[in-house]
Amino acid sequence: MFEAYVTNPGLYPELGAEVGEYLRFPTTAEEVQALFARIGIDGKRYDEYFITNYESDVLGLYDCLDEYAGLDELNYLAHLLEGMNENEIEKFEAAIALGNHTDGAGDLINLAQNLDCFDFYPGIEDEEGLGRYFAEEMQLIDIPEHIRGYFDYEAYGRDIDLNGIGGFVPGGYLCESGEPFIEYYTGREAIPTEYRIAGPSAWNEKEETRSILETIKQFKEAPPVPCKDKAGLSHEER
Repeated sequence: MFEAYVTNPGLYPELGAEVGEYLRFPTTAEEVQALFARIGIDGKRYDEYFITNYESDVLGLYDCLDEYAGLDELNYLAHLLEGMNENEIEKFEAAIALGNHTDGAGDLINLAQNLDCFDFYPGIEDEEGLGRYFAEEMQLIDIPEHIRGYFDYEAYGRDIDLNGIGGFVPGGYLCESGEPFIEYYTGREAIPTEYRIAGPSAWNEKEETRSILETIKQFKEAPPVPCKDKAGLSHEER
């Protein structure tokens, strides 16, 4: 499915070089611990890992994954992708190309579980092809036989594209099916136990930093209501 280059950031100041290895997903806890041992993450002197690169045979996946992803999260995503058939992978790649729900591993986990929210029409490259497919294959419009040679399939396809939610992507045309998009994945606590492979001895420094920064941002945007003396009434109590 894909690989992540996992490094030991603690060794960089000492050696002046990146120390790491590619980890292929899906993986196991044993494989992760073996990799940690090879790159010096022992949970004592060195307990941080950092992801610096990805390789994937799923089109577009590389551009959506970042250094903030945790190993458990990546493993969960990989298991979801592994369970897809060829048509589902093709639709998943098309949805990535459309650009919605692609901001990191968490978004991709939800996208992988919501493929029924999209309809994918492979091989359609332009508005004329779109109009012809909807008219002739799906028979969404009744065109009398004697005027089919004069029918403007391109204009019909343009109208479909303008009035729908979707677009042309590499390999075909993707549009929303009307099914509600459900956020099944809301955080790492939602990862099934069998897919958790990192263990408690190592943590992602960048992931932790982002979590702290997001908390600060939330505090600034919606600060807690300050405590009031019991003797006075708050604005809401007046």
